Amino acid sequence: MKLDKIDLKILTHLQQNARMTNAELAEKVGLSPTPCLRRLRRLENEGVIKGYRTDVDRDVLGLPVTVIILVKLEKEDETSLRAFEATIADRPEVMECSLVTGKYDYFLRVVLPTLTAYEAFLSDSLLRTDNVATIESSFTLREVLRRPVLPVG
Repeated sequence: MKLDKIDLKILTHLQQNARMTNAELAEKVGLSPTPCLRRLRRLENEGVIKGYRTDVDRDVLGLPVTVIILVKLEKEDETSLRAFEATIADRPEVMECSLVTGKYDYFLRVVLPTLTAYEAFLSDSLLRTDNVATIESSFTLREVLRRPVLPVG
């Protein structure tokens, strides 16, 4: 799909505030509401816009512990990769899972309420997953930067 400057403006403004009305969005991108809504629906239907979310404070929800986990598998064939991914997808504390290049196979970002909960996740889940060879964990001390807006233009 080819995106023009107006599409990119729509994406930028919605990433900054997905709750704005179509009339507000139309004004910001220089369109009237009807063509703006048509473009928005096209971006949604073609999968450019994958959804709308609410950014919630983890600390308020009692999830202050963030762990970055690097996982190396024993075997890296397609079946083994898919099996690991299916197992991880069922774990609600896993916020991100990416297949990566380099020494490790996967990068995980996990959020938990306590270090004890991390120990339980590690021993009851991750270490019991078939094909896991090694795990390296790092605990975040402070989130320095998390950009919710992709650089679209």
